Amino acid sequence: MKSINNNPIIKVDNLVAKYGPKIILQDITVDIYPNEVTVILGGSGCGKTTLLKNILRLIEPYSGSIKFWNEEVTTMDEYQFNEKVLNRIGMLFQAGALLNSISVKENISVPLEQHTKLPEDIMERIIRTKLHLVNLDHALELLPSELSGGMKKRAALARALVLDPDILFCDEPSAGLDPLTSLALDELILNLKHQLNMTIIVVTHELASINRIADKIIFLDNGRMLFAGTLEAAKASGIKAIDTFFNAENH
Repeated sequence: MKSINNNPIIKVDNLVAKYGPKIILQDITVDIYPNEVTVILGGSGCGKTTLLKNILRLIEPYSGSIKFWNEEVTTMDEYQFNEKVLNRIGMLFQAGALLNSISVKENISVPLEQHTKLPEDIMERIIRTKLHLVNLDHALELLPSELSGGMKKRAALARALVLDPDILFCDEPSAGLDPLTSLALDELILNLKHQLNMTIIVVTHELASINRIADKIIFLDNGRMLFAGTLEAAKASGIKAIDTFFNAENH
């Protein structure tokens, strides 16, 4: 898989993932390059979220290699992984995962309080900057229950960005959103890529979003990788499962 960026930011080699005795992912080998939006896609149950969770070690891989910035992470202890990887990534969870009992400001401050020793006024300035980045300046003191679905996703995105990550992971960012809100979120993701030179990895099955944001795709089918490359090359590949997936929007 060629790229104008010669050095992958993440390398996955011969990854096998299991839930108990059941193999969920089989021999996944793929490179993810910086400053691109890479979309992991495929039908329901194909292993998209499992791949994401294995890369982030939310589930420990059964076998294989995962490297961030050319460093093997499967052998790191928890402290090393936190310091070398987790502190440099952001995660936008599918449902936002905001704490309902505290304000947007307090939600976004959690990573800053856990990972920095910044004074309160500096933290508030950072929080306001991130909220401005996601067009939520007015939401500082609001509770999550006072936000619409799209606003919750943007507030969660501000929290994911608060430590200025090099890589942003998004799990089904458009899930549950109406088409216009989904479009706005996709445009925001693309703006972040361009403004912040960010590497973004998205798990989704939403065809409209894939067509709007993807530079590269990783197509999974029944736990195996059928294709990794550009969106255009995927559509021209002639692979039946990929043709079926993309042609679904025409029916």
